[in-house]
Amino acid sequence: TWGLLLLAVSTLLARATLRQLASITARVSSMATLSSSQAIGTHSGTFHCDEALAVGILRMTPEYLNWGVVRTRDEAVLESLPILVDVGGKYDVSRNRFDHHQRGFEEVFDESHKTKLSSAGLIYKHFGKQVVRQIVGGDDEAVVDLVYRRMYDNFIEFLDGVDNGVSRYPADVKPLYSGGGTDLPARVGRLNPAWNDPQDDAAHADHQFEKAVALATEEFVEQTRAMAKIWWPARAIVARSLDAALAKDPTASIVELEQFCPWEAHLFELEDERGLAGAVKYVIFQDTNGSWRVRAMSLARGGFECRKALPAAWRGLRDSALSEHLALPGCIFVHMTGFIGGHATREGAVAMAAKALSAE
Repeated sequence: TWGLLLLAVSTLLARATLRQLASITARVSSMATLSSSQAIGTHSGTFHCDEALAVGILRMTPEYLNWGVVRTRDEAVLESLPILVDVGGKYDVSRNRFDHHQRGFEEVFDESHKTKLSSAGLIYKHFGKQVVRQIVGGDDEAVVDLVYRRMYDNFIEFLDGVDNGVSRYPADVKPLYSGGGTDLPARVGRLNPAWNDPQDDAAHADHQFEKAVALATEEFVEQTRAMAKIWWPARAIVARSLDAALAKDPTASIVELEQFCPWEAHLFELEDERGLAGAVKYVIFQDTNGSWRVRAMSLARGGFECRKALPAAWRGLRDSALSEHLALPGCIFVHMTGFIGGHATREGAVAMAAKALSAE
C-alpha cells in the first residue's frame, strides 16, 4: 500500500504544474503542522535550494510523507523535532540530523566524488534511492541504481557545489559571459522575500519557502523520470548505430543513428567502453521535419569545440550557394561555427559527412 501511495504521489508531482505543486505543498504543511512530532526542521531566514529540495525528497518517502516544516533558529525548538536539515550543526544519521555547516564536515557522496555534500546531497545520499525507485517504477534494480547515481552526478552535485561555494572552474579562468541566473538555485533564491519587503512577515516567508520546495521537487521528479524513461532507453539505439558504423568502417568516423534520440553522452561512454575514444567525427540523423543533419562530434562532453568541425569554407552558406559549393544538390545549411549542417536527404547527408571527413 505504501508503494502504491508513493507512486501516486510521485506521478502527481511529475505531472503537476508549479502552481499546483505550490498548492499541494502548502496543504501538506498546514495538515502536518498540527503535530510538531511530524515536522521537518530547518532554519528560518533566507532559504536556499539545498534545504528546499531536501524537504521535497523527504516528503516523498513513507517515513515523512505529508510532514510539515518548522523554520526556526530556536535551538530548543529544533532539538525537539524528529529530523533536521541544513541546521543544528550536526550530521548524525542515527538521530536524523543532516547539517553540513559544522567544522570538520567533509562528507561526500562516495569515494569517486570530491564535492562536499549540502543538505540536498545528504538527504539524497540516505533517502534518494527509495524515492528514485518510486518515481522510476518497475522492478529493474539496475536501472534504479544507474538513475540514482546519474541524478547525483547530473543534478544534485551541482546544488552541493553551489551551496558549499565550490567553483566549477579554476579561479584564474574568467567567464566569457554571465550564467544568466536561470539555474535552479537562482530561481529558488528569487522566491525569497526581497530586501525591501517587510522582514517580520514569517508567514509570507514560510509560504515562499513552500513554493521553493514545490519548484525544486518538480524539477527533481521531472529530471528523474526523463533520465529513466527518455535518456536511458536511447542507449540501445546508440549502441546499435555504433555497431553498424563499425561494420561498415573499422574507424567508425561516421555514425548514422537509426532513430534520433539523446545520443551524445551515450556515444562518449560507448567509445570509452570499446576502446574507441575520439573515433567518431560526425553523427548523422533525421530531423523532426524530415530533413537530415550532420553533427560534428564535440571534443568534450557538453563542449562547443568539435573534434572535426565542418570545413570553414562551408560555414554560413545555405541552400543553392552551399549546393553549388559542394557540387551536391539538396544542401540546406552549415552553421557559422561548423558544428552542424543539413541536407534534404539521407544520401546527401552521408555525402556531406564523407566530404567533410576528407577535407583538410
